[in-house]
Amino acid sequence: MYALGETAADARVAGAARALSWSGEHAAVWLLVGLAGAATDRTQRERWLKGTGLVGAAHLASMGIKRVVRRPRPGLAGRAPLVRTAGRHSFPSSHAASASAAALALGGLRHRSLGGARHGTPLAALAALMCVSRLIAGVHYPSDVLAGAALGALTVRLGTRGPRRRGLPDG
Repeated sequence: MYALGETAADARVAGAARALSWSGEHAAVWLLVGLAGAATDRTQRERWLKGTGLVGAAHLASMGIKRVVRRPRPGLAGRAPLVRTAGRHSFPSSHAASASAAALALGGLRHRSLGGARHGTPLAALAALMCVSRLIAGVHYPSDVLAGAALGALTVRLGTRGPRRRGLPDG
């Protein structure tokens, strides 16, 4: 954690960490991606909306768990956090929960404006960067980020399970 925090001495890294933290606050960037997909891809509108709902559910679940666990944010000797946080508690990372949920729930969708390309790789890369940014910013322990990512993945897994009907794809 100390080594990642040291990278914040580079103004470019600190700026990127701040931008990612700001855009991920309350799952904003992920909700916007999902809603934009729903607005522009009529053929899969329901899937985009379902994915967006799962992102919101992951974020809400993480906020609820934080209220129960109440783990204080890390205090890094000699350095203040790069960003302000919405709350005092760190476990699990809500940014990581919504980011992993978005990468899984929205990343597999194909969008006609991209020539049918999937969003998976760009969304997964952005989600990973957002998770790392929370460590660089000094507002989470690694276990907070890992637990948040696992919670996001679990939320998507549980939200996409259901009775299978013969001949119909999952999702």
